[in-house]
Amino acid sequence: MTAEALTAELAQKVMGWGAAPDRFLIGNRSWIPRWRFQPLERLEDAFRLLDKAEPEHYSMGLDAGGRFFAEVRIGSRLGKARDDSKPRAITLALACALGLGEVEI
Repeated sequence: MTAEALTAELAQKVMGWGAAPDRFLIGNRSWIPRWRFQPLERLEDAFRLLDKAEPEHYSMGLDAGGRFFAEVRIGSRLGKARDDSKPRAITLALACALGLGEVEI
């Protein structure tokens, strides 16, 4: 799955937005360009997804090697991810917790 496809999937499933080729339809005849929502790159957007998903539990930090880790539990699913990027670790863990599988981009 590409980064763009994952972002669109999460925007639809978590945020409830519609996806068009160059924008997300956010409701009430409003939209934002796709480049303004980048949860794999921007920490603000990763936390926006996390807040909207309302997980039962999440944790994050640094492992012994200095990489970020994130764990997200939604229902009975636990998503885990490690990455050099904090927003990427959060977003990938959330994707796994939502049942999108082991997402590697």
